[in-house]
Amino acid sequence: MLYDWNLGQFFEKLVPAHELELFLRDVVNLDWHGQHDAGRPFAETSAELIADWPRFADAIAAFGPRFAETVTGLLPGMEAIVRDLHAQGVPLFAITNFSHEFWPPFRAREAAIFDLFADILVSGEVRLVKPDPAIYAMALDRFGIDPAEAIFIDDRADNVAAAEALGIAGHLFAGAGPLRAELEGLDLLAPAA
Repeated sequence: MLYDWNLGQFFEKLVPAHELELFLRDVVNLDWHGQHDAGRPFAETSAELIADWPRFADAIAAFGPRFAETVTGLLPGMEAIVRDLHAQGVPLFAITNFSHEFWPPFRAREAAIFDLFADILVSGEVRLVKPDPAIYAMALDRFGIDPAEAIFIDDRADNVAAAEALGIAGHLFAGAGPLRAELEGLDLLAPAA
């Protein structure tokens, strides 16, 4: 929920307009991409998909090396929240569903933000994805965090519910404004002047 991820804006440059809806629904969709978040190599998943959809071979092949182009930027207000939390000494950690192959170049591109985090657990590296309870347990252990002293923020209700089941406070992200208000209410951020 830090960044806007938009497959449509990327693939509209590569797929004919009259086939874009079908392509995003049946070809490069969340089920297929979820394999990367779980640790499957892009070379494998793309070869399988190209075999099924040869007319989209070029667009499918472009997804891996150009993945960073599917991320259109920080969501409004989120950079300020991250920087304010860091400036106030709040330890920042993340669990991200992300390919182990796509993460390093993206992380390098966005180092100014990610360098503010003490640690980031990447699903593709550990082969566990949210909302699997095991990834939250692994994160708590790796980060050395007591669940009662943490808040988990995500834009998917199932991911938040999984964190809450382990005793972590949850926040279903619906924009920077409501998030900032909750963080202020928890005394993690100073109220705006």
